[in-house]
Amino acid sequence: MGGPGWLAGVFAALMLTVAAYCTGRLVAARRWRRPTELDTDGAHIIMGVAMAGMLVSGLRVLPAGSWAGVFAAGAAWFGARLLRPRRGAAVNPWRCLHAGPHLIECAAMLYMLLVVPASAGARGPGTGMGGMTGSAAPSRFSFLALAMALFLLGYAAWLGDRLGALAPAGRLRLPGPLPAEICSGAVHGRPLLAPRCAVLCKIAMGVTMGYMLILMI
Repeated sequence: MGGPGWLAGVFAALMLTVAAYCTGRLVAARRWRRPTELDTDGAHIIMGVAMAGMLVSGLRVLPAGSWAGVFAAGAAWFGARLLRPRRGAAVNPWRCLHAGPHLIECAAMLYMLLVVPASAGARGPGTGMGGMTGSAAPSRFSFLALAMALFLLGYAAWLGDRLGALAPAGRLRLPGPLPAEICSGAVHGRPLLAPRCAVLCKIAMGVTMGYMLILMI
């Protein structure tokens, strides 16, 4: 199955928009001292730029090998966050509370970066993911792409289903036995930064990454 070039361009523009917005979030969080998931925003900046280059070859800024090293480090970070002891551990509102989906995102990026270069090289240096077909990924690994695509699309749908239940910025409720100041949507008296927009970025990332993985099946 090949993806149309115009759709690849739309997703690339969406990823650059997410990257630009998350950059603004980091600046705003520092300036206004409002908590945000710094590691998540940083990861989405890098993923947005990398995915735009994978979708449209003219937007490529780094070779696949360089990106792979970055996402391997990201996977190690989120993996450590996932495995850290939860009971009795202090909650840090400046770090992601749910590292599992971001670990899968990093794993998906590594998968795509390892498969796309060989496929693109066979088709020519100017080919982006919009021109890929299902034969790009070795068939013995296609189940990995399918599993990650289903997870990411399901995660995006789950977030979308709960988006309307989120309170406006500064009133976000976080699950679990967290400190009262965090559950009330404020940390040390400061409201959380644009929680709904943060969720929209996660949805956009999950849908785009799921689409890219499906192209590789």
